Parts: sequence; structure tokens; C-alpha cells
Amino acid sequence: MNEFWVLLTGSLVGITCGLTGVFLILRKTAMIADAISHTVLFGIVVAFMVTQSLSGFWMLIGAAIAGLLTTFLVQLLQSGGLQEDAAIGVVFTSLFALGVLFITLFAGNVHLDVEHVLMGEIAFVPWDSWEILGFSMPKAVWMLLIVLLFNILFLVIFYKEMKLSTFDPVFALSIGLPIVAMHYSYMTLVSLTTVAAFDSVGAVLVVAMLIGPAATAYLMSKSVVGMIVWSMAFGVMAAITGYYLAKLWNTSIAGMMAAMIGVLFMLVFLFKPHDGWIWKLFKRMKIKDTEVHVES
Repeated sequence: MNEFWVLLTGSLVGITCGLTGVFLILRKTAMIADAISHTVLFGIVVAFMVTQSLSGFWMLIGAAIAGLLTTFLVQLLQSGGLQEDAAIGVVFTSLFALGVLFITLFAGNVHLDVEHVLMGEIAFVPWDSWEILGFSMPKAVWMLLIVLLFNILFLVIFYKEMKLSTFDPVFALSIGLPIVAMHYSYMTLVSLTTVAAFDSVGAVLVVAMLIGPAATAYLMSKSVVGMIVWSMAFGVMAAITGYYLAKLWNTSIAGMMAAMIGVLFMLVFLFKPHDGWIWKLFKRMKIKDTEVHVES
């Protein structure tokens, strides 16, 4: 039964992060996910300092605020003339360092260690359960299901607006779409997804789940809907294959899941029919052979 919960949790991480990561890739803001995956630590620690509680609800609230703060500060620095990558680097390292400092100063006697937040341990997920409406499931499963529901509702309601503001923001602004509000709303969802996922795979590895499946799906599909489906599918495939390979080789489950995302990406990049690197190399060699025969 424990194996079932671990596989379900990993698959939910793949689905939730895969769904959320699609518009991060399309909007070319993938690295903001890396920043948020680190700065949620700051939000969680501040939430604990205020409430003196490690409740999942307050963790989500703290993470959402940290994500919004990260996005706001990055855009503020950009508007001041700093390049985007430099702005992201300054903000996420500063807020992450503050989070580590606050843990040391104010949460030293509480089970809120940096290693757990960074690396996670999906094997321990089945031992921490919540009972809601008579159903008992691991806390990580409940949190991922709730956040997945929010993500689905947001994309169903604002799908057209998200597409328009992603591919033609000038036109979206001209017809009165609140693109700034939508951007911050989406970044809030990224923050909630991050904090829901890092409990099982860690804040560092969750960025692989947010970016890897969506980037792989980008190579596979030319439509947004197709990209969403492929992204979630790759997330689930990475979770399941990563679990069984980690079990076979007795290594980190979360680490192997993240590694499998890289493997899937490289397989698609190299061997995708007609567009893969190997396929293109084969076609170039065939064209050269044809030119040699014509010249001879």
C-alpha cells in the first residue's frame, strides 16, 4: 500500500507541475520557477514565525505570498534597468538566504530543516496522513489534489485569456485584458504548486518537474492543448519509471524521478520522428550522398 501512495504522489506531482509548467515555457519565464522554488522557504518560515504552526494551510499562504513577492521584486528590478536573469538571481538568492537565516534564528528547535525542504523524501509520504470527510490519505496527496483542482479551474476559466496574453500581450492589453493581474495570479498558482510538491520531491527537484515535462512537450506538440496533455503524460512517466529505477538501484526516489525527466527530454530531442536531432542528421547525410552522386 505504501508503494501505491508513493507512486500516486509522484504521478500527482508530475501532473500538477506538468500542467502548470506549460505556460512558464510558452511565456519564456521558466527560470522564475527556479526562483520561486527557493523563495517559498522564506514564505514558509515567515508563516511559521507569525502563526507558530506548521499547518499545510499556512504553508500554502506563506508560499503564495513569497511567490508574489518574488515576482514583484524581479519586475521591479527589471523596470530599474537590471537584466531579467540578474534580477532573478539577486531576488531568489537574497530571499532564500533570509529563509535559511530565519530558520537558524527562530525555528532551530522545530522540524523545519533546510535539507528536508530542498531534497524532500517521497518515501515518507504515506506516514503523514490527513482525514477529510471520512477519507484518510497522505497529506501530500491532499495538498496536490487541492492545488491541481485550483490549477485546472484557473486554466479552464481563463484559458483563452492566458493564450492571448501569452502570444500577443500588446493586443490583449489593447482590448482591456488585465494581463498584470493574470500574471500575478498565475505566479500564485506556481507558488502553490511548488509548496504542494516540495513536501515530496523537494524545492530543488520540483523545478525539474515544472520545466522538464513542459519543455519535452514543447518538442512534441505544436498546439497548447497537445502540449498540456504531453506535459502531464511525461510527468507521470518520469515519476513511475523513476520510482522503479530508484527501487532497483537503491537510490534517491525524487532524484531518479528528476533524472528520468532529463532522459525523456533527450530521447525526444534526439529521436523524435522528422524533427529529432538524429533524424535531421540522417536527412543531411542523405542529402549530401545525393549531391555526391549527382556530381559524379
